[in-house]
Amino acid sequence: MQIHTSSFSLPTSTPKPKPFRPIIASSFSISDQDLQSRGFTQHRSSTDLDLDALNTIFARVGFPRRDLTRIRRALDHSSSLLWLSHSKPGEPVAFARATGDGVFNAVVWDVVVDPSFQGIGLGRAVMERIVADLRGMGIVNIALYAEPRVIGFYRPLGFAADPDGIKGMVFSKKNIINRAS
Repeated sequence: MQIHTSSFSLPTSTPKPKPFRPIIASSFSISDQDLQSRGFTQHRSSTDLDLDALNTIFARVGFPRRDLTRIRRALDHSSSLLWLSHSKPGEPVAFARATGDGVFNAVVWDVVVDPSFQGIGLGRAVMERIVADLRGMGIVNIALYAEPRVIGFYRPLGFAADPDGIKGMVFSKKNIINRAS
């Protein structure tokens, strides 16, 4: 049997990822300059982030406390990350991160605002910037998990509960059927 290779060709190199193209900052509800004038500093890296302070905010908003080593691993594997500090360097007052394949899909995680800073637009500010980062990478499928009490917060940002009837599924060991029996 003879195979003719003239009808197809293999790529000679892997295509390069799309360059980061940030969304125009004027589309943000609170500009970078406005955040700065209010005393907030934006951070795009977890290098100087006080993980214990972040864990405290998680607990204050009702998330479970997490092992700091595991938080560090999660942050290291995040494709986009933004946190805001106010008066104390390293201590977050607002935080969000996303993970994904870097091409098609991303999931936003851990969107939190310290309760003493809620209601002044910081949650919206971090979400707008995270979504802008992801869209700038060419990612169009952006998902998140939200408790029913905060769904209304995400709707004006372009998120919809169960679009097109899609239902999320969650893996649980207790749902595994023992097929050996």
